[in-house]
Amino acid sequence: MNRRILIAATVLMASAAPAFAHLNPEEHGSFAAGFSHPLFGLDHILVMVAVGLWAAQIGGRALWIVPTAFVSMMAAGFALAVAGVGMPFVEPAILASVVALGLLVAMAVRLDTAASAAIVGIFALFHGHAHGGELGSAGALSFSVGFVFATAALHAAGIGLGIALQRLSGGGVLARILGGATAIAGAALIFG
Repeated sequence: MNRRILIAATVLMASAAPAFAHLNPEEHGSFAAGFSHPLFGLDHILVMVAVGLWAAQIGGRALWIVPTAFVSMMAAGFALAVAGVGMPFVEPAILASVVALGLLVAMAVRLDTAASAAIVGIFALFHGHAHGGELGSAGALSFSVGFVFATAALHAAGIGLGIALQRLSGGGVLARILGGATAIAGAALIFG
C-alpha cells in the first residue's frame, strides 16, 4: 500500500506543471521573489531534483557535496550576472542540463564525487546567471538568499525521493525511470 502511494505521489509530482509567473518583488519582497523563482520554472525544478536524485544514487559524501557544489556555483553565476559579466548560451545550457542530468540519473552513472560536483557546478553557473539576469527590481542579496533556500529545498526533496525510491525498488529502478522521464521532459522543453 505504501509503495503504491509513493509511486502515485512520484508520478503526480513529476507530471505537475507549476504556474509560469514570477512574483513581483515590490509586492511580495525580494526574498519571496527569489524563493519562488526556481519553483516557477519547470527546467529549474527538474534539474534541481535530478541533482538530489543523482547525489542519492552516488551516496556517501556526494549526498552533501554534489548539491553544495550546485548551490555554490549557482551563486557564482548569479554574481557574474549581477556584475554585468555575460555568459553565452545560458538558456540552451539550462535546457541541456535537464537532459544531461536526467540521463545521468537514468543510467545511474557513478562518477567520483569531485567529477560529479564539477558536472553539476558547470550547469549551475548557467542557472545562477539566468536568475541574475531576471533580477529586475529585487534586491540582489535578499533575492539570492531566497533562490538559494529554494534550490537547497529542491535538492533535499530529490535526495529524499532518491533514497526512498532506492529502498522501494532495490536497485533504484524507479529513480532511473524518473531520470529517464526528466531527460524526456528536457527534450520536450528543447523541441517543444
